[in-house]
Amino acid sequence: MKTKGILTWSWIHTWSSLISTLFLIMLCVTGLPLIFHDEIDTALNPDAWEPANPDAEHLDLDQVLALALDNRPGEVPLYMSFDIERPVVNVTTAPSVDAPSSKMHFASFDLTSGNVVPPADVGETVMEFILQLHTDMFLALPGMLFLGLMGFIGLVAVVSGVVLYAPFMRKQDFGEIRRQKSKRVKWLDYHNFFGVVTVAWVLVVTATGVINTLETPLVDTWRDRELGQLIAQNNKAALTEQRASLDAAVKETVLVAPDMTLQFVAFPGSKYSTSAHYAIFLHGNTPLTEHLIAPVLVDANTGQVAGLKEMPWYNKALSLSRPLHFGDYGGLTLKIIWAILDVLLLIVLLSGLYLWWKKRRITASDSPAATQTRLATELPQ
Repeated sequence: MKTKGILTWSWIHTWSSLISTLFLIMLCVTGLPLIFHDEIDTALNPDAWEPANPDAEHLDLDQVLALALDNRPGEVPLYMSFDIERPVVNVTTAPSVDAPSSKMHFASFDLTSGNVVPPADVGETVMEFILQLHTDMFLALPGMLFLGLMGFIGLVAVVSGVVLYAPFMRKQDFGEIRRQKSKRVKWLDYHNFFGVVTVAWVLVVTATGVINTLETPLVDTWRDRELGQLIAQNNKAALTEQRASLDAAVKETVLVAPDMTLQFVAFPGSKYSTSAHYAIFLHGNTPLTEHLIAPVLVDANTGQVAGLKEMPWYNKALSLSRPLHFGDYGGLTLKIIWAILDVLLLIVLLSGLYLWWKKRRITASDSPAATQTRLATELPQ
């Protein structure tokens, strides 16, 4: 590549990096504890709770629902979700089906006794703060979209860095650090080495991060179009006072999709269902497919399955990008690898800022010719 081409790509790399680096540093710092959110939650909230009657027969879902409504007189059920590792069912209720989230009440019930399970919320405020900062900087959808834009610009910085790597390293051994030269050149070598070592991971994590920032519009599109079609086809029925058994409806749904696992139930009138159906959501059984969900509508009057709707490709991409982004589909070993790569990326970002600051001081009074001469001296001979 000629010097003019190198200068052009260097300009692209410099400014795309400068625009996005501070936000990428914030994402790396907040992303590090989020990689280990399960382990942190477990450490802060030791699993001291035990079922009251471990050997007893579990309550059915109708009994749990009745307990939840008795616990909140005058409220209606909105959602029911299921604890994977404990015999616990979670029920969300509200004064009405259209109540805002601030009016909703969440409670967990022991399937062996019907007792209310105390919440494990130690450290929840801190982790929620970190997650919100990482997700949208407390700016909701505008914040998410802005971080998505920063992630896209970060991808431009990565690609331009890869383009520059070849001419800068063409006569230098891989991983060689020129310690005999200036501090700036030494850090340039560290920057290039750690950058190329992490490039594949950075591309994956940044791309999945950009996809994750589109969660709200993608989920809304899925709910309004794909799920909306299923709901529209079955939204003519009116809900009678005598509802069909929820427990029987769930068992019927599991028979329709035997290779999937129950995730949560949306009750009639809630945001994800019709006025007369249970919307029962299932997910896959493997570490990867467990993030892919499929809703099944069951007539709340008769208990008969009305239809199943698989997720469209864009929602599948969104669901698969979440575990890939945080590395939480391969156990603790993969999380540790993700954390190491996260730290290396931090070094790349911070060293990039240092190199720009040093270069700015050196070239403040340089002419274009002097800049080209200095650039040529930095290339390995």
